[in-house]
Amino acid sequence: MREPVHILGGGLAGSEAAWQAARRGVRAVLYEMRPGRRTPAHQSGWLAELVCSNSLKTEQESTAPWLLKEELRRLDSLLLRAAEKARVPGGHALTVDREIFSSEVTGAVESEPLIELRREEASAIPQEGITVVATGPLTSEALARDVARITGSDRLYFYDSISPIVDADSVDTNVAFWASRYGKSTGGTDDYLNCPFDREQYERFVDELLKAQDAAAHIPEDQTPYFEACLPIEELARRGRETLRFGPMKPMGLTDPRTGRRPYAVVQLRQESLRARSFNLVGFQNHLRFAEQARILRLIPGLKNAEFLRFGQMHRNTYINAPALLTPTLQLRARPEILFAGQISGVEGYGEAIATGLMAGMHAAALAAGETPRPLPRETALGSLCRYISGADARDYQPANITFDLLPPVEEALGRKLRHDKKARHAEVCRRALSGLEAYLSEAASHV
Repeated sequence: MREPVHILGGGLAGSEAAWQAARRGVRAVLYEMRPGRRTPAHQSGWLAELVCSNSLKTEQESTAPWLLKEELRRLDSLLLRAAEKARVPGGHALTVDREIFSSEVTGAVESEPLIELRREEASAIPQEGITVVATGPLTSEALARDVARITGSDRLYFYDSISPIVDADSVDTNVAFWASRYGKSTGGTDDYLNCPFDREQYERFVDELLKAQDAAAHIPEDQTPYFEACLPIEELARRGRETLRFGPMKPMGLTDPRTGRRPYAVVQLRQESLRARSFNLVGFQNHLRFAEQARILRLIPGLKNAEFLRFGQMHRNTYINAPALLTPTLQLRARPEILFAGQISGVEGYGEAIATGLMAGMHAAALAAGETPRPLPRETALGSLCRYISGADARDYQPANITFDLLPPVEEALGRKLRHDKKARHAEVCRRALSGLEAYLSEAASHV
């Protein structure tokens, strides 16, 4: 009989991974330390407990979160089926009753003969055999030390500092200008899009920032101390009105082409290497409520009509530097029998955790059967998410949600035709993704 796959963590990713392995005839041993040992965020001993929101994001067709969920449904995701059973009214969002959702997942896992649920802490990765590490952002100290030992301690992060990301098409380039400080560009091209402030604009921005409401932390703040080298912008503003101008908003070495003078302050936007058509607000990590971020960040000149693909965050989050460590099939390069899934691999969001869990379960089952795991097609949301995890810049890796800028753009000829029709462009990306997934599934079935 085949050796079982060991899955560490009974959250969204781990529960889905165990189910997917079992669906493929592979025994799975699922470790979950709750309720015997609790975390600062969880309230129960249920599997797949939803800690923050009860929403799995929009179900509006031809959006990136919808596409990810549609791909998961076509791959027979246990957690998507549980979400349908637990669904409550939530407008366009897939919103669930938390208790019903978690009880559905727990019941399915406990009744599956090929899954053995062990209510105990996994303090180390097994020395032999296939293992999926899906312990999430609150990985226990003992296991985190073992992960650090295997991956290298400099590749394991315990603190999540994320800057906002804005859709490139929503930046007003009549205001923002391309330039590098002191003209020091890379390869002859300017590296940053700069949003210039005059003094009045800067003073208003600081005023609103000082009045802004902080986000409520679901993990106690004494467990997430701010690093001096990575302070939230609102904390910098509290240290003095000029602090931001001498920090992330320093205007030195830049000239506003509209005035011919140096701006009073500037916010720099840096293009994301694997996120086509999007920009990161450099140094703008913050701990503000999302609605407050949208209101205040749109005061930045050039971002009046900004569409935010991701808001800034700062919280406790254990995750590995996946691009330096993982393959597109979520396997550890140094030890391919070990896979990572969920937030510890560097994804944000419920759907993304489920997605990586599903793929890790699929690939672990393939390994257990003596097969070579096959990555999902690049044009799918699942494939693009894995490409980001395994192929982003390891020097500046940050967790990601699924957005269209992670997927390949439509081919140039079609892109020109749809340039001014974003809905049609997104619909085409979704059509191509689902077609690619169906071809992948057909090929897999032909090899059975």
